[in-house]
Amino acid sequence: MFEAERNPNNYNASSVTTETKDLGCACLNPYIPIKTKILDIIQETTSDSQDVKTFILSPAKPISFEPGQFVELTVSGVGEAPFGFASSPIVEDTIQLCIKRTGYVTDNLHRLRPGDIVYLRGPYGNSFPIKEMEGHDIFYVAGGLGLAPLRPMIELIFLPENRQKYGNIKMLLAARSTKDFLFKYDYERWSNYPDTDLLLTIDNPEPEWDGLVGFPNNLVHDISFDIQNTYAVLCGPPVMIKALSDAFVKMGIPKNRIYTTLEMRMTCGIGKCGKCNIGHKYVCVDGPVFSMEELDNMPGEY
Repeated sequence: MFEAERNPNNYNASSVTTETKDLGCACLNPYIPIKTKILDIIQETTSDSQDVKTFILSPAKPISFEPGQFVELTVSGVGEAPFGFASSPIVEDTIQLCIKRTGYVTDNLHRLRPGDIVYLRGPYGNSFPIKEMEGHDIFYVAGGLGLAPLRPMIELIFLPENRQKYGNIKMLLAARSTKDFLFKYDYERWSNYPDTDLLLTIDNPEPEWDGLVGFPNNLVHDISFDIQNTYAVLCGPPVMIKALSDAFVKMGIPKNRIYTTLEMRMTCGIGKCGKCNIGHKYVCVDGPVFSMEELDNMPGEY
């Protein structure tokens, strides 16, 4: 397992100052951004090829959301982009967004520091059907940054009042290398919950690595779980999702019990710009959470 210098799960309502709470407008229009202070920034990855940071943010007013939903973040004078929530939904005074440096907006965002101001609007989109999953086992599979949108669901189901509603939990977390795993400070806590197995895999062998090696779709066949009673929840690169969902279907999991998230081409968040349109669906409005059964009824462009 891993250790971390700082654990962002320690941030809660008590850490938010009155000054922070008073920032920005108090209007109720969900399309108007809320002024938000950056409380802290956690460097998640240490490899040369992946630059991923978790931003702990304090909005001027609490933002309530459900696992799977996303928010639109604006860097003043730069632009706006959508990001999935990456923190527990029961903590409303602070939220966490895990963001990879990939383009103009994220590059400028990564240059910001604690105390700087950004703007948020949302939440938008649908959520994981966690009520539907009650009484079943859950198999999470995340590739790289795909763990971020799964984390709110993981944290919610692990709450003492919720854990008993679900059966066994498997977690297969994949990364390119040992330097690319996200939320390493959570792994020991997660693995210590009852009836929970957490497995880690990397793409290629590394010295002193004693975990799994290989892509998730090639590994799930060797992991024991109750196929008849399991919901699979997947998130990661599209090529991984397609290969992995095919593997689960061949093993016998119905497509209506396999869920994933899409984020392709989302821009406005409210179904107006049309960039995320796939067939008769808009990812930002009808998703971003879809079952494989739903995706089968959509054009293959996703």
